[in-house]
Amino acid sequence: MAAMTFHLDVVSAEKQMFSGRAEAIQVTGSEGELGIYPSHTPLLTAITPGMIRITKQHGHEEVIYLSGGMLEVQPNTVTVLADTAIRGDDLDQAKAEEAKRRAEDRILNKHGDMDFAQAASDLAKAIAQLRVIELTKKAR
Repeated sequence: MAAMTFHLDVVSAEKQMFSGRAEAIQVTGSEGELGIYPSHTPLLTAITPGMIRITKQHGHEEVIYLSGGMLEVQPNTVTVLADTAIRGDDLDQAKAEEAKRRAEDRILNKHGDMDFAQAASDLAKAIAQLRVIELTKKAR
């Protein structure tokens, strides 16, 4: 018997990252981690920097970094509108580690004109990218 699925679209400002059937997704929402399965209750929520783990039809997985955006769940369709979306294989670990180090330095060495919220946001994005890189490596 075939697993139940739903149609999933993951779209960034630059391009469509995924369009097809999925058995489930895991995504970081504004209130925490969300697991979406077929026949999920309709939902509209913000997503925070993190990842979307897509369990495609037949159980294959894909991990994509999301910098934030919106998630809409309808009876047979799920749409992720991301500010930025990058496949785990396309992320640069050295750049993510450098961005993390710079954000941590800005937070630790506060200056009068430093924007703490921006530094914290940059740190969250870099940590999320490193997590996606790690998960992508494990999936290989």
